[in-house]
Amino acid sequence: MQLQTDYQNAINYAAERHKDQKVPGTQRSYLVHLTTVAMETMIAGEHTAYFDRGFAVQVAILHDLLEDTSTTFSEIQAVFGLKIADAVLALSKNIALESTEQIPDSLERIKLQSKEVWAVKLADRISNMQKPPVHWDQFKIIAYQKMARVILSTLKGGNVYLEKRLEEKILDYNQYIK
Repeated sequence: MQLQTDYQNAINYAAERHKDQKVPGTQRSYLVHLTTVAMETMIAGEHTAYFDRGFAVQVAILHDLLEDTSTTFSEIQAVFGLKIADAVLALSKNIALESTEQIPDSLERIKLQSKEVWAVKLADRISNMQKPPVHWDQFKIIAYQKMARVILSTLKGGNVYLEKRLEEKILDYNQYIK
């Protein structure tokens, strides 16, 4: 029951913070993305020994708060604790850096976290490897797939189940490259 409670607390918090946000390029609520990342993470936990699903699912649901809302690190820490706030921070891009350095920097910070945080990043990219928004050009689509490969290689050994899922998504993404 604790997993359900953790999920409900995190999703209610995230729903309030992301309330007007849409999945980019769609009219779907951003909660679709967050729940997809959480689902990927929970299923990975079923296939992974010594995996803290309660921690992982909360991080999955909260992972975009610092990037996409006005929520602060201190607010996350006050509600969910330092461990979760640190994980969310590691998963967040540092906007003070050049855009080309943001994901590699985040990946290095993720590697300092527990494997559950690695799993959330893999699940996040799996969720994002859907049909690209119509306004993306081929350069952006190719770059997005290339960054997925960087994420996969950097976090290799973090979660075998999600690594396999991301490999499949990267291959499937070829259908959008002309």
